[in-house]
Amino acid sequence: MGVIRSYRDLRVWQLGMDLAADAYRVTKPWPKDEVYGLTGQIRRAAASIPANIAEGFGREASGSFAQFLRIAQGSLKEFETHLLLAVRVDLMDGRTADEILTKSDDLGRMLGSLIRKVTASPASPSREKVFVERPTTNDRRPTLDEASLR
Repeated sequence: MGVIRSYRDLRVWQLGMDLAADAYRVTKPWPKDEVYGLTGQIRRAAASIPANIAEGFGREASGSFAQFLRIAQGSLKEFETHLLLAVRVDLMDGRTADEILTKSDDLGRMLGSLIRKVTASPASPSREKVFVERPTTNDRRPTLDEASLR
């Protein structure tokens, strides 16, 4: 865990990029008649996730950042829905979808955690105080505020 200086340092953005790359990889062999159907929908929704995280990070206010994180969260749910539909219409197998949905669930939890952190922070937080790795029961690291009290 470290100081966040760019949206590229955000773990949620990195995972969003991984998910978008997965979307392109799994839809590549799909029929060409789906290019403007589910292929395009899945790719656009997936690409929208890290794009909104980056755009929100570039805004000056934490409220704007939180709003763009919420939009990314909505795109994530749209992506998941299109993926599940692709399984139902036999464009992709369930095992592949499950692997991607597991990553998607992790990203969704991280986005939710970051939204809570950003909305709970002061009106003009320093970018250096925004951390994205969430503590787990097995890996509890102090937040920046906790660490400064020591």
